[in-house]
Amino acid sequence: MQHLSIFPVLIPLLFGALMLLPPISRNIQSQRIASIVGTLLLLVSSAFLLYQVNNQGVQLYALGGWQAPYGIALVVDKVSSLLVLLTSFLAFTIMLYAVAGQDKGGAYFHPLFMFQIMGINGAFLTGDIFNLFVFFEVLLIASYALLIHAGGKQKTQAAMHYVILNLVGSSLFLFGLGILYGTLGTLNMADMAIKVGQLEGETATLAKTGSLLLLVVFGLKAAMLPMHFWLPKTYASATAPVAALFAIMTKVGIYSIFRVYTVIFGDNAGELANIATPWLWPLALLTITMGSIGVLASPSIRTLSANLVIVSSGSLLACAAINSEAATSAALYYLVHSTLASAGLFLLADVVARQRGKAEDRFVHSRPFVQPKLLGFAFAISALALIGMPPLSGFVGKIMILQATQSNAQTMWVWPLLLIGSLAALITFSRAGTTLFWRHNGTMATSAEPAKTAEIISIAMLLLASPVLVLLGGDISEFTQQAAFYLHDIQSSAYDLLPGVAQ
Repeated sequence: MQHLSIFPVLIPLLFGALMLLPPISRNIQSQRIASIVGTLLLLVSSAFLLYQVNNQGVQLYALGGWQAPYGIALVVDKVSSLLVLLTSFLAFTIMLYAVAGQDKGGAYFHPLFMFQIMGINGAFLTGDIFNLFVFFEVLLIASYALLIHAGGKQKTQAAMHYVILNLVGSSLFLFGLGILYGTLGTLNMADMAIKVGQLEGETATLAKTGSLLLLVVFGLKAAMLPMHFWLPKTYASATAPVAALFAIMTKVGIYSIFRVYTVIFGDNAGELANIATPWLWPLALLTITMGSIGVLASPSIRTLSANLVIVSSGSLLACAAINSEAATSAALYYLVHSTLASAGLFLLADVVARQRGKAEDRFVHSRPFVQPKLLGFAFAISALALIGMPPLSGFVGKIMILQATQSNAQTMWVWPLLLIGSLAALITFSRAGTTLFWRHNGTMATSAEPAKTAEIISIAMLLLASPVLVLLGGDISEFTQQAAFYLHDIQSSAYDLLPGVAQ
């Protein structure tokens, strides 16, 4: 099982390439079977990988036998293995939904989907910042094409904004990498964590510039204010499977901030210690505020879902600003919850839109649903989870974040904003539920169609994850605490990954 660490990257790469070749590329049914098999294999291998890491400790995989810091290294610790498993589960459930018919909107949906999963998993696993850039580009190129899946003027316009912003971000990423490589002579994260504390004077100032450029790039990916404005329109215009998959895209930026500014520019970084914290505090709080305003102003379920992603990003950024093991543990739990709950709401919005005729998922009066009880129950579960009400995982996640605040100043800022964000979600979900399920006129739309079995199963798996996260809350929180401890312990996360380097 020594090669298990590369399976989350290798499986989607091989299946994506396979689906580009005839005869599979010409047969949608063959592509569907390949995608289901591929995502299922990915899910199983990711579960085994997490089990292996939990029992045997951190796995360092050196491609080609070239050891770090000179070779390409994949680092599988409890943080990355958890996020890879989350991505794999999300991919499997979304693919179940897509094969029911949503994959017919354009060519190459299945291989593009696989390549994006490959990029996301690679970003979580890499131990080198340059390879983080490479995997960023892989997932972004796939997302450009997926965003315009099923066509349309609105999708094309949103895609243009998304592409231009990310091209600018990629350029800044390269500038930042160049500066850091010039000052440190390495881009391996563990090696950088050791060397950055030795910088002084002008060299430290130069490295500070490079690190802040990276913060801008990661903030763009994470939808951190003021770089959040692209997200609502982009996510709302995407097809349901694509929008649901995009729910984890912001988490790649969040993860990068935690990894880089805890391991490399953390407490042991000398003059550059905790360099991101003064910037993260105000921007995280403002991101929660703007996301909450967007939630109140949302005219449809898809826009509401997109704005809730911004609120969750702000909450996770606040945990990064607190910069403690407790806050990181809370962030990991809340990240899993918010990703699955948001993805479920994006898929539910699509089913709602198809059953309401021209009203789609907008909060206006419309014809009655084909499946009112089923959709109403699913909407209620989704609302409770995303508002953060007991007894679901959103409540547990927010309680963990609130408990992680360490000082009176942190409590004074974080508690009111998180609670106000929950209140905004409660108001909007109440208004939306009343309009969608109680205020009908006319007869059922002739074009309305019931949700297919695969679609119901997919949504149910995502929504039922919330009570499961509560039932297994003790074990999961213990796991996230151990993951947070490793992330904050430079002795473990740096020296242990560089054999032969003297401590």
